[in-house]
Formats: sequence, C-alpha cells, structure tokens
Amino acid sequence: MKALRWHGKKDIRCDTVPDPQIEQPRDAIIRVTSCAICGSDLHLYDGFMPGMEPGDIMGHEFMGEVVEVGKGNTALKVGERVVVPFTIICGECEQCKRGNFSVCERSNRNKDAADKLFGHTTAGLFGYTHLTGGYAGGQAEYVRVPFADKTHVKIPEGLTDEQVLFLGDIFPTGWQAAAQCDIEPTDTVAIWGAGPVGQMAIRSAVLLGAKQVIAIDCVPERLTMARAGGATTIDFKNESVLERLKELTRGKGPEKCRRGGHGVARHALHRFDLRPREAGCDARDRPPPCVARDDFCVPSCRHAFGAGCLRRTHRQDSVRRVDEQGAHLAHGADACQPLDR
Repeated sequence: MKALRWHGKKDIRCDTVPDPQIEQPRDAIIRVTSCAICGSDLHLYDGFMPGMEPGDIMGHEFMGEVVEVGKGNTALKVGERVVVPFTIICGECEQCKRGNFSVCERSNRNKDAADKLFGHTTAGLFGYTHLTGGYAGGQAEYVRVPFADKTHVKIPEGLTDEQVLFLGDIFPTGWQAAAQCDIEPTDTVAIWGAGPVGQMAIRSAVLLGAKQVIAIDCVPERLTMARAGGATTIDFKNESVLERLKELTRGKGPEKCRRGGHGVARHALHRFDLRPREAGCDARDRPPPCVARDDFCVPSCRHAFGAGCLRRTHRQDSVRRVDEQGAHLAHGADACQPLDR
C-alpha cells in the first residue's frame, strides 16, 4: 500500500509499505477513504516533537471502510463506515470509565517513556511519535486500529466523507469547548480566535442552538470563513471589541465565551467588564497552571476545558446533529488531493 512516512525534519515521502495485519483480537483493518493533515502534524514535520523515527506513518484524522475485524471484535462489521478518533482507547480502564479517554491507561504501549518525558503518559495516539505508542497513522491506504471495538465512530448512511471527516479530532475539540459552555437558545456566544479550531467552535455553537455567535479575529480569510459558518464577525484591528460586543448584545455582553491560547484569554477576559457567565477553552482537558492566577480569573465565570479526544457522547451527539441539520464540517479544508500528490 501507499503511505506518507516521516524520514526526518521537513522530509515526508509517499512510500510503498506492507499492508497492515490483524495483531490482536479487538483490532480492525480500515481502508482509508479520506484523511486530513492537521496543524499538529506540522509539529512533526518541523521537528519540534521528539520520538519520531524514520519510516513512521503520519496521520491522526482519518476515516474509511472496515475490511477486516479481529475475532474478539463484535462491535464492527466488514463494510461499515467509521471515523477513527485520534485517541486510542480501551474503554475498560479507570480513566476510560470516567470518560477521560485522553489518558487511557492501557493503549500507550510505550507509557514508560511518556511518563519520563511528560510526567504522565497519554493514551496511545495514531501517527504521533513513539512516545504515544508508535502506532502507524492514517495517511495511508489502510490502517490497523487497535481496540477498534471502542476506538471508532460509526457513520450513518447518507453522510459524505466531507461532512464527517473532521469528527476524528479538530471538530470535537471545538465541539467540546462549546458543549461545556452549556449553550442555551437565548445565548450569545463570543469566540476569540477564528483559526481551524475556532471555526469548528463556531459551527458547534450554531449546531448547539446559540441565538447569536460572534467571532473575533483579524485575518480576513478567517473572518470570511467564520461568516460562512454562521457567525457575526469583529475585526479587532479595525474595531473596538468591547464596543461592538455591547452593540451586538444591547449592552449586556455575551453569555458564553470561548477562547484559544492563554494570550487570547487575557485579551478576551481580563479586560472584559461585561458579564460572561462561562468560558470554554479548547486547548486541553485539564486547566493550565495559569488558571488560578488573578490575571486569568473573571468574576462569575466557570472555566471549562475541552479537547478533541474526550467525551464519546459529544461525538455521538455531533454526528446526530450533523445528520439532522445537514451540516458540512469541511469548511476548514484548504484543498483535496490524492495521497501521492
């Protein structure tokens, strides 16, 4: 089969490699029909992430058709279409039972190395260094999915790859930030940062029924894409964010806020004298060290942290809403090309 493999810093090649085989009873082999290049892949491409070895297959956002299942896998059938999430989960350990799938205790087969570098292991991850298990990724024609009876999202008939591909990683990241804000039909949701995850947070807030979604950024292309996704936009280089938010909410301010990195959070909340009740963050599944500092705290705000690898119920809910509302999640894709281009 063909696969995109890492051979060193800024050296990715399309190579011919052996097809994957079933190794464990709960495995499945997926024929990949669509995959994506995530911003996180740039950390590997640019050599910022340790633990890569020449020949590693890239990719952690992919979907396809089940072509083979292990003897112990009764959850999947040959011919079913699935999105495969970034995070490999056993579904049985204490952390999985708590819904903390990003720290599954069994799926990272190199957990000792991860413990030494990170302080605590992550779950196993597709195509993302030997510190997270050294699993082959999905930028290939076929991929072996470990714990496939748990590590999958079934796709209903009638939905295209383009509608659901991003359910593997980037869309759930924005979705969880929005979902943890407990959006109500009367809410105005303000979203600071309209990059790729911000775009998914915009669409998530719309799908979750927010009355008004406001996107704040300064990049014209991002603002155009945000408007296409249903948001009202504010260009913070040319407009006063505070005055525009007052104008759009009749002086009350947004009920819910989502922010990106910590620097954006300070701009979003530290100087915000209105009344956001909750803040959704998509950066991680635990509060960062800065969350207890005075410069981050806002009276009456509950800080909720989201990551694309967490709640299975969020993925299932998002699939249902995409299906019911005919949503299209591929707005964040720049181009579509064959694997060997």
